[in-house]
Amino acid sequence: MSRPLENILFTIGNTPVIKINKLAPEGVNIFVKAESFNPMGSVKDRMAISTIEAAEASGELKPGQTVIEATSGNTGIGLAMVCAVKGYPLVVTMAESFSIERRKILRFLGARVVLTPAELKGTGMLAKAVELAKTHGWFLVRQFENEANADAHSRTTAEEILSSFEEESLDFFVTGFGTGGTLKGTSRVLKKKSPGTTIMVCEPDNAQLLGSGIPQERETDGSPSGSHPSFRPHLVQGWSPDFIPRLTEDAIAAGTVDQIVPVDGKKALQFTRDLAQKEGIFCGVSGGATFTAAMEIAKTAPTGSNILCMLPDTGERYLSTPLFDNIVPEMNEEEWQISRSTPNYRFDAATTGKPADKIEVKDGDATPPALDQAALDFVKTETSNRDNPVVLFALEWCEFCWSVRKLFAKLEIPYRAIDLDSVEYQENNLGGKIRAVLLDELGTPTIPQIFINGNHIGGATDLFAAYKSGALRTMLATSNIFMKDMPKGFEPASLLPGWLHKR
Repeated sequence: MSRPLENILFTIGNTPVIKINKLAPEGVNIFVKAESFNPMGSVKDRMAISTIEAAEASGELKPGQTVIEATSGNTGIGLAMVCAVKGYPLVVTMAESFSIERRKILRFLGARVVLTPAELKGTGMLAKAVELAKTHGWFLVRQFENEANADAHSRTTAEEILSSFEEESLDFFVTGFGTGGTLKGTSRVLKKKSPGTTIMVCEPDNAQLLGSGIPQERETDGSPSGSHPSFRPHLVQGWSPDFIPRLTEDAIAAGTVDQIVPVDGKKALQFTRDLAQKEGIFCGVSGGATFTAAMEIAKTAPTGSNILCMLPDTGERYLSTPLFDNIVPEMNEEEWQISRSTPNYRFDAATTGKPADKIEVKDGDATPPALDQAALDFVKTETSNRDNPVVLFALEWCEFCWSVRKLFAKLEIPYRAIDLDSVEYQENNLGGKIRAVLLDELGTPTIPQIFINGNHIGGATDLFAAYKSGALRTMLATSNIFMKDMPKGFEPASLLPGWLHKR
């Protein structure tokens, strides 16, 4: 058992090297370095702590100062973790074309995310970060030029790789480039301590910046002065921004890169899926891309060769991207057949019983217990409270209640939520007694139930219908509540649970 750690930052690094068994061709060994084992799920955790601690040591970053950086996501997520631990506010700029998951993770970690237009590409989000840093006096990380980025990989990534292969040769090392930090920092150490290792750097085949041989135009501080003429939009998020980073150019100029390998984005997507389904390794598209290159190298590599490729992050960053285009939340035909192979608990068959809260009292049954007076008074008071004219009787874990909350949030409608299954209402079964009152008054046991100005609206679908008819806006206006306008064509039913859209 390891000793307790001071904080989450002590878990960065020491990621595993894993052998590929089913996908690797016979006679050649392919290994992957799985950077998703870092605490925030990507290789960028390494540079995040390195750049922040270097700036602290130099005095460039002052206590409590806001940190800002342009990022496609992983750098920002690593910085958000480091800044949360160390107490720095963080702002990231990000082109709107990057996956939604990344924005949500960043905001969940406390960062503020400023989106820039997709058509301005990486240079646009970088220019915005520079502008904000100058205007507000914030510390700009400058990951694409920051030597502390590359230094992190010289100290950690490269040494870990050498340790993993100290008893056998490492013949090929394969990586892509985003900032160039991994490439520069790792390649210079491998070239020095493992000169027999061939260093391969990958880039998208439809956006060959390095392969073009065209130099990147730069400002005096080393940052790009504009997009590289060979850049085209590509499928590998996190790889190859629309410029050649200074750190990448340094590695090329130093002669530590032996070969540039163009990678087909569609093959990268497929190998990402293959790694998950045949090796159980869940990585992002950039990992699938480096693995694609490794597989190509394996075709001509000498028998017994050892090939290592970097898998920079986890696949969870890509749920809203083309990587998951064929992955749907609903059951496919094969799954439907499995469901129908036994008679019960099926979406397309009647259930064999009723939940306890839906059992009906029939003639001849015992007389239902008397309603609780405190619960009666509670419902009356809450539904007639002028300070909280919108009241939602809900359950914390009810998906229909979530749908109502989502609509209220989108429309910016203030409301009072009474979560009947929460701890607050568990004492003396107050929540259950309130449900009994609602059942008696409304004639339905279902939750949620919504009231506006004391008037019963109904459940989730009733609320959505009131929104579509315009009645909701009218009812709210009587209490001086004015809901936000939604884009034309907005359908509130889209907020309902996905499992409703069954066959």
